[in-house]
Amino acid sequence: MRVVAGEWRGRKLVAPKGEATRPTADRMRETLFSMLTSRLGSFEELTVADLFAGSGALGLEALSRGAGSCLFVEQDRAAIDAIRTNITALGAGLRARVEAGSATQLRAAATPLDLILVDPPYRSGTGEVAIDRLLRLGWIGPQTWISLETAGSEDVSIKGLTIESERRVGKGKLSLLRLAVPAG
Repeated sequence: MRVVAGEWRGRKLVAPKGEATRPTADRMRETLFSMLTSRLGSFEELTVADLFAGSGALGLEALSRGAGSCLFVEQDRAAIDAIRTNITALGAGLRARVEAGSATQLRAAATPLDLILVDPPYRSGTGEVAIDRLLRLGWIGPQTWISLETAGSEDVSIKGLTIESERRVGKGKLSLLRLAVPAG
């Protein structure tokens, strides 16, 4: 597993030991960041969260492309160790913060983030639960883009959000979400 583009392009990332996490494949990350780049233009100074972070590959990819900061949220101990190892190896410590805990139990945010990357276990429903909570707790504003990775057969529906784009990649599906614009 490697960083796809940006400052750390080609640098290797370690994955957590064991079967508890499913690292996002390079092809899936390439597709996701291509989708995001066409909408955001630049990642410069964006505030990012990588939820169900696993190895931290998604958040580190955003940092490599210029994001200003990334919060990595993960509850698996082996995954947290892998994230910290990757952050140290890339020298990303000043722009990265790791929070040990469940992405479905986060507290209220002071301000909305620019980009939220959500990669929960497939067919668990926890990604939608986490995003719904973040929406209620101020993490998501009009400028926020949310990426949710699910199994290809999963339907995504979160009250208050609209699907801007979906793309199937292998056995997975990427959904880009935004705040729904009120009718009228």
